[in-house]
Amino acid sequence: MEEIYANVKHDNFADLRASQNQKGPRSSERRFHGSVVLCLGLLTVLLLVGLIGLGVHYHVSAQRSAAELSSIKANLTERLQASDNKSSSLTEERDLLNARITEMTQELERLQSLSKLLKTYPEGWKMFKDRSYLFSTESGTWDKAREDCRNRGADLAVINSDEEQLIELQRDSKHCCWRSYSHIRWRTN
Repeated sequence: MEEIYANVKHDNFADLRASQNQKGPRSSERRFHGSVVLCLGLLTVLLLVGLIGLGVHYHVSAQRSAAELSSIKANLTERLQASDNKSSSLTEERDLLNARITEMTQELERLQSLSKLLKTYPEGWKMFKDRSYLFSTESGTWDKAREDCRNRGADLAVINSDEEQLIELQRDSKHCCWRSYSHIRWRTN
């Protein structure tokens, strides 16, 4: 069998040329696949460089932000402490002012009561609650008694309560009173 092929000359060069100059679907597929692999490789490298750059940028930004936050926290803590100190001093001042107001109110009440006690009335006037009464020793008509009261800057008394009735009982026994239309006028016996 070898004899059949013995006369055939084998051309290695033709085979080599044929495989190199081969055209068709196989050759274009290989070029396409090579291009895709090359592009994907370049994209992978670019993606890796981008990720490394973002990581470095994030790390630098995080350190800068942490430093700023620390500075802001220290500033706010300082302001809070100053605010607490001011609030504390204002509370103390408010308490002192309230105590002073209480003292002054008590002093005012004391002075008002002392003023009432020290208030001098002309002779014959008697104090009852927040009013003063004059027990007149003169006799006359109701109109003359009223005119006399008005000349003194007063008016005839109107008895409105049992307490005011007690004023009559506290008078000297040589005086008596008479009433006319709820007005009183004092006169001697």
